[in-house]
Amino acid sequence: MTVQPGTTGAPLAPAASVRTSGISVVRSEPGGWRGRISSVLYMLALAIATFIFIFPLVWLVSASLKTRSTVYNNELFAFPLQLENYVRVFEIAPVASWLFNSVIVALLAAGTVTLSSALVAFAFAYFRFPFRGPLFGLVLASMMLPGAVTMIPNFLIWNALGQVNTLTPLWAGNLFASAFYIFLLRQFFLGLPRELFEAARVDGASYLRMWWSIAMPLTRAALIVVFVFELKASWTDILKPLIFLRDTALFTLPLGLKTLVDRFNPTAGGQGEFQYVMAASVIITVPMIAVFFLAQRYFVEGIATTGSKG
Repeated sequence: MTVQPGTTGAPLAPAASVRTSGISVVRSEPGGWRGRISSVLYMLALAIATFIFIFPLVWLVSASLKTRSTVYNNELFAFPLQLENYVRVFEIAPVASWLFNSVIVALLAAGTVTLSSALVAFAFAYFRFPFRGPLFGLVLASMMLPGAVTMIPNFLIWNALGQVNTLTPLWAGNLFASAFYIFLLRQFFLGLPRELFEAARVDGASYLRMWWSIAMPLTRAALIVVFVFELKASWTDILKPLIFLRDTALFTLPLGLKTLVDRFNPTAGGQGEFQYVMAASVIITVPMIAVFFLAQRYFVEGIATTGSKG
């Protein structure tokens, strides 16, 4: 037993090693080797999962840098890399216009649905009025409607307004909020201290002022979550552009990518130049990866905090 100097025989914590008859015996902490094995297995599982998720993107980038004859071979990177595929794809199709259209539609769709959903969610969270519960239940029930049910009515409405073959139907519907985002933000608003709003009312603040100056800054993380969700949904949406757009110059990137696939498909008379399709796919994918990494801190914070609200 090892005794701490200056004490009256109080033992130290169990020593890591004990010398007996000239032989050093090493003692392991209880469960130490099990903890190390668990850590190794955990890291191995993470590495495997990371590889599974990353490999399709790596293969896509690799295929976009190959020639037509090597695009589907098993070689990951075939040298020399065909960097001119990215230049060529802008020459054979109006990809720049498609990219611009996608950016405009995605920003407008994400911005409008974030503001409108936040306004409705704040009303459900703050105000006490008759039938608030049943009305909120009806809002949630609207999520049960399949998109195919409202597809034809939406087309007829926008056609009557003369907005078919314009970008307006791709984002303007978000002015009327989204049931899922209303639910998400309401849960967050319910966690805010009501005393803040009561104090603001005493100071003469209007309800819109309370929403904009108090509720919105305090729910920044949740708002970024909603914005990123809708940005991604609008960026990758192909159904609405397929229904409402006719002019090639107005296409968004997903619909433009479909036209490239149809154009180069050998069964439709194409030459099978799918390296250009892969390059266009990379152009579609990279912006969303960048957006997630830029908003990752707020994204994770918003998901965790929203999920903890009652």
